[in-house]
Amino acid sequence: MVEIGKEVEKAAEWLRKGEVVGIPTETVYGLAGNALDSMAIAKIFDVKKRPMFNPLILHTDHPAKIPQFATHFPPLMQKLANTFWPGPLTMLLPKTPAVPDLLTAGNSRVAIRIPRNFLTLKLLAKLDFPLAAPSANPSGYISPTTARHVAEQLGESIPYILDGGKSIVGLESTIIGLEADGSLRLYRLGGLSLEKIEEVVGPILPIKLKESPQSSGQLKSHYAPEAKLFLGKIEELWERHASEKTAILRFDSAVAEIPLQQQFILSPKGDLNEAAANLFAYLRNIDKADFDTILTEKLPAIGLGPAINDRLTRAQHEFK
Repeated sequence: MVEIGKEVEKAAEWLRKGEVVGIPTETVYGLAGNALDSMAIAKIFDVKKRPMFNPLILHTDHPAKIPQFATHFPPLMQKLANTFWPGPLTMLLPKTPAVPDLLTAGNSRVAIRIPRNFLTLKLLAKLDFPLAAPSANPSGYISPTTARHVAEQLGESIPYILDGGKSIVGLESTIIGLEADGSLRLYRLGGLSLEKIEEVVGPILPIKLKESPQSSGQLKSHYAPEAKLFLGKIEELWERHASEKTAILRFDSAVAEIPLQQQFILSPKGDLNEAAANLFAYLRNIDKADFDTILTEKLPAIGLGPAINDRLTRAQHEFK
């Protein structure tokens, strides 16, 4: 069974050997390997069973290291870095030759972020290379927010998990990129709200999905539990699925006339940040309870609400 611990040097030793390990971040737990070593990157894809056309994010610990991985770091992006790093924001920047094409799936830009977790920042400072670290789960399944989640899914495949406690954000990072005309575009909704970003740099162009993903988190079907998830109006969905072993996943209140033991409330106090932090863990709990079906509805479209709705939309049964 995989070892779980808080020994940063032990994680560093495995990574220097070309192995992959579980690491904590404020968003979700990552499956980390040397981002400049194609063999280590290939191992990440293999352990996750992740399609190699789906790019990975490069993690480092200080903006001063960015020139090693990006040929250009525009002032607008630097302004965002100064405001939100370390934190749940990833930026697409033109890559240097040092960054393997396997990491970017052949794209000319590399996704970079500085995570906000003390142990992982300490780990990155010990290493002389950055880390590629997609979520530490089988591709397409629910992202992990604790070391135990990682062990339950990948424990047979990795030697060590660095335990940094529960991920405080609970959603993957928000991804933005600079377009050829100098405007900023959103590539993935995530743990930093669009409103906060636009307070710093002004309006951002909306997501434009392409056949070939330009960054992580652009696949149509993703983040899915084993139970069949249906998104819509709870009362209407209940009429169709009441006879099944069904769980209800809601934002801030239970549905009258449905047994409370079948209901999972993301934030009884109506806090979208708490709801985001609980989302993936609650989906896992529902799977563990052997429910066959999950009925859920969209959350308010403010703050982290759109990012939560994005995850629920792509976890739907129809998209699997």
